[in-house]
Amino acid sequence: MKTKALRLYGVDDVRLEEFDLPELQEDEILVKVITDSVCMSTYKTVKQGKKHKRVPQDIDINPIILGHEMAGEIVQVGSKWASEFKAGEKFALQPALNYKGSLASPGYSYRFFGGDCTYCILPHEVMELGCLLHYHGETYFEASLGEPVSCIIGGYHANYHTSKTSYTHLMGVKPNGYLLIMGGCGPMGLGAVDYALQLETPPKKIIVTDVSDERLARARTVLPTRLAADKEIELHYVDPRLMSDQIGGLLELSEGHGYDDVFVYVPIKPLVEQADKLLAFDGCLNFFAGPTDKEFSALINMYNVHYINTHVMGSTGGNTDDLLEALDLSAKKRINPSLMVTHIGGLDSAGETTLNLPAIPGGKKLIYTHISLPLTAIDDFGKLADQDPLFDKLNKACQKVGGLWNKEAEDILLSHFSIS
Repeated sequence: MKTKALRLYGVDDVRLEEFDLPELQEDEILVKVITDSVCMSTYKTVKQGKKHKRVPQDIDINPIILGHEMAGEIVQVGSKWASEFKAGEKFALQPALNYKGSLASPGYSYRFFGGDCTYCILPHEVMELGCLLHYHGETYFEASLGEPVSCIIGGYHANYHTSKTSYTHLMGVKPNGYLLIMGGCGPMGLGAVDYALQLETPPKKIIVTDVSDERLARARTVLPTRLAADKEIELHYVDPRLMSDQIGGLLELSEGHGYDDVFVYVPIKPLVEQADKLLAFDGCLNFFAGPTDKEFSALINMYNVHYINTHVMGSTGGNTDDLLEALDLSAKKRINPSLMVTHIGGLDSAGETTLNLPAIPGGKKLIYTHISLPLTAIDDFGKLADQDPLFDKLNKACQKVGGLWNKEAEDILLSHFSIS
């Protein structure tokens, strides 16, 4: 079978190509990818090429398929998995395989397996690890977004606190504590706020910082503070640039307590150092944002580490349980992954989007792999309505739900391009 895919040959060398997939083996599964959301990790992969720890050294002659936040339908099932999976059913995917200690993952390591394509082959390890999930949700995009949400959930689960009377680590953010999300009005930060609001034992106060007027305004619109107030949680969106003393101002918002949990969502040295200064007793700093610079470092107050038990950790990716939780919360409408999405595009826009991702404003860029469409901001649908009736329909569907991408909009798009 032929597929069309965005492949990586080297640093900044991405090519959209059509080629033949190999014959399916008995322990493999052929899938049709419908959606793939573009991850900042893919941008970092493109910028590092062979230097990336997950990328093979021969990509110049055996290029890999980019993209890992994928969802779609099963097309053909090898005999080994015929009792477990059926052609025609929807799937979601956990790309963090870690198969027998290997770092290989879709979007980084495989020639015939990745998200930025029309069709691809899932190797045996995906099914053996339970990373191919039966998906019964209404939309493909929510299955794609399940992967980044699972990373967010993994971060929350990875945070920990300690006990003075034992050596037990108490996992998760501190109940009824003070939570700070720094650089938190991008797509992942908004997802982190959304998830915090549905925790059974949530923080009592959440402070979210950002230095973009546009991102702050959008955050206040899609996740208004009243939603938190309804759950007796105090939520504040803050631009620290407006504070004459940023450390003092942020500490004041915690009533002088400091923050029990701090997530840093942007890999900037001053931000990490600021986060360290804002930790409360036994405070946990989660450096969530992965840098591209292998020499990235920041100063940490070791006096506080010793005397007030502050600690620093990092989390990257989620596991299968995190993804199942993400899909379940989405299906139950307890979280709303669509608030992360700001742009829609076709596979022909995936390359340019990936190469320029940090420079493109807004949140998640969602790629529909079987269509041809320039990357388009949802906010621009209305402006394009007079030129193209498709955008008129999409705009009306999105405006019904506060300008967010949704099932009706996805159905309109797939129907327009005859994607079933």
